[in-house]
Amino acid sequence: MKDNTVEMACPKCGQIFTERPAVSRVDNVTLICPDCGTREALASLGVEPEEQNEILDIIHEKSR
Repeated sequence: MKDNTVEMACPKCGQIFTERPAVSRVDNVTLICPDCGTREALASLGVEPEEQNEILDIIHEKSR
């Protein structure tokens, strides 16, 4: 079986990722990592960065 995993570097944070990218809400074109996509979505709801970190920690913990 062929491995189709593609590594991408997030233009926002520089993180290398292989998951499905998110589309940035800033320009609706740029592909960003899932974490930055989640951060943009939470920020649009008024969630502060500290709480965004907590939410992302929970997401990462549950996805292991």
